[in-house]
Amino acid sequence: MNLNADFSLRAVAHADAMDWIDSPMPGVSRKMLDRIGDEVARATSIVRYAPHSHFSPHTHGGGEEFLVLEGVFQDEHGDYPPGAYVRNPPQTRHTPRSDAGCTILVKLWQFMPSDRQQVRLPAAQVPPAPDPLRPHVMRQPLYRDERESVRIETWAANREIAFDPEGGLEVFVLDGEFVEGGDRFRAWSWLRLPPGQRLHAATGAAGARVWVKEGHLKAPVMPA
Repeated sequence: MNLNADFSLRAVAHADAMDWIDSPMPGVSRKMLDRIGDEVARATSIVRYAPHSHFSPHTHGGGEEFLVLEGVFQDEHGDYPPGAYVRNPPQTRHTPRSDAGCTILVKLWQFMPSDRQQVRLPAAQVPPAPDPLRPHVMRQPLYRDERESVRIETWAANREIAFDPEGGLEVFVLDGEFVEGGDRFRAWSWLRLPPGQRLHAATGAAGARVWVKEGHLKAPVMPA
């Protein structure tokens, strides 16, 4: 399956206009944002666990990155409430579940094969701070290396937010809304911009809080 698989193009998805698709595991469904492959795939998805659902124990051959949107995600390493950010690098293993149910934003098979950096970051561990280079933007850094930057940004209300990402950009709306390229992005909308394309967004009266990933599209990782 190929979905938004051309990384030289701008891509947009609005989760509120998409249906949930059942996964092979009972009680687990998803909305696919981009995908290359079938069940083993380079994928960006919103994944929903019904209460008391789980996956079988498995190893992430290409790594897994996720942000908890709602509820509490769980595995043998701990409980992850809304806002928790986790990076499980290639060859890590776990048994995911959710006793009460949860929804997460997940990226699979997008790590460099040599990456072994594990991250389990609680939601409140990194407080917002002003971005010194961009007025009207607050930043919460989640992860950074020589290849990419992952963060949560809060964009002030009724402002233009513009910058030139290095190596492409993904933006996922957590709260609020903005307009970019003629599209209105609301909660759980997703935007991907290829390398070399400028972000020029305008927020509304509520501003916007967004998950941002920058730099990783210069040389996208593909599953072997």
